[in-house]
Amino acid sequence: MAEPLDARSSDGGSFDARPLDIASIRADFPILAERVNDSPLVYLDSAATSQKPRGVLDSEASFLAHGNAAVHRGAHTLAADATEAFEDARFAVADLVGAEPESIVWTSGATAGLNLIAYSIGNASLGRGGKAADRLALAAGDEIVVTESEHHANLIPWQELASRTGASLRHIPVLDDGRIDLEAAAGIIGSRTRIVAFPHVSNVLGLVNPVDALVGMARSVGALTVLDACQSAPHLALDLPTLDVDLAVFSGHKVFGPYGVGALYGKAEVLEAMPPFLTGGSMITTVTLDSAEYLPPPQRFEAGTQPVSQAIGLAAAVRYLGNLGHDAIAAREASLERRLREGLREVGGVRMLGDAAGVERVALAAFDVDGVHAHDVGQFLDARGVAVRVGHHCAQPLHRRFGLTATVRASAAFYNTEDEVDIFLDALSGVRSFFGVEGTR
Repeated sequence: MAEPLDARSSDGGSFDARPLDIASIRADFPILAERVNDSPLVYLDSAATSQKPRGVLDSEASFLAHGNAAVHRGAHTLAADATEAFEDARFAVADLVGAEPESIVWTSGATAGLNLIAYSIGNASLGRGGKAADRLALAAGDEIVVTESEHHANLIPWQELASRTGASLRHIPVLDDGRIDLEAAAGIIGSRTRIVAFPHVSNVLGLVNPVDALVGMARSVGALTVLDACQSAPHLALDLPTLDVDLAVFSGHKVFGPYGVGALYGKAEVLEAMPPFLTGGSMITTVTLDSAEYLPPPQRFEAGTQPVSQAIGLAAAVRYLGNLGHDAIAAREASLERRLREGLREVGGVRMLGDAAGVERVALAAFDVDGVHAHDVGQFLDARGVAVRVGHHCAQPLHRRFGLTATVRASAAFYNTEDEVDIFLDALSGVRSFFGVEGTR
């Protein structure tokens, strides 16, 4: 593992960090040495799920083998030690996003976190949660605003909430180059807007969206902001309090951690106002046969059995990233992003989505190959050991915006190499001739 590096550059823009030792890093990820279809694995699907370093695998296994016990329940030593490890993990994950540990709620993933928010607001709209929750309640005439670039997980919960409360759902369009239309946003976010939900980084376009501008518009009308940070948490140095979003979510399995765990971040005053969604054990103070009183956040939102070993594994992933340093990771991935995007521009018959100039982005590109269905492209690449994502990437409205039903998506992480990007590009350059459509339009 590389030596610890500073997490942020001194000027906030350039990458002031030593290069990563790629050979050492790749040795930390056992799966990268695998062969697929008689070829070395080239894994370019990290936006779907990232690979896990050995330290993450070992930490989860070690807890299950030597420290497994119910947290926040037992009084015996093993349970106390498990609880301490579980809460230490909360501290680690909070540090990743610049937050206090009380602002981090464990979930099973970002989808669960977004549903928690939407259902909690729905409960507030039914009068649950007392006076503190009144600020969250929705009614007919209120508006929820999303963008045209949402993952379904940050769209469908709001559709359902609008249906339950009588609120209207509006969306901010995306320009032809993939950028959010801020001029349109200024006309859509208005006095009736109560919630503005949007992605930090599009899982299809790879563009880093203008958080400051959107939060500023929401703040000017008193609207709540909800950030989908699934595609930014693995790649960017996050400081959620500085971004000034009210709520944010991300998933562990995209941040080089285990499946089945994620985090919901919330400002203290917002979490305190939110009534619970899931109810049961571990989130109460007093229960009678007729009523219950609830713990403060974050435990108010952590009913039942928690993802204990997964949280401990996620903490190991976060510490691994911290040892590498976000500047070093960003510099590494910026190099991969340039090679990926410049190479795709040179492959005939390829149309990239969101190829905006001068916009910050992560190492992710979705594209259409003229005359060849995305699934056929994916199978062609897979036969050569190259793993990419094909389909609509849980973003059907965005694909429809660009006149497509499916694309191919290649997404890199710091453990990828330039040679792997070149292998992918070389294989892709042979797709159209293989399917007999080269030269056609």
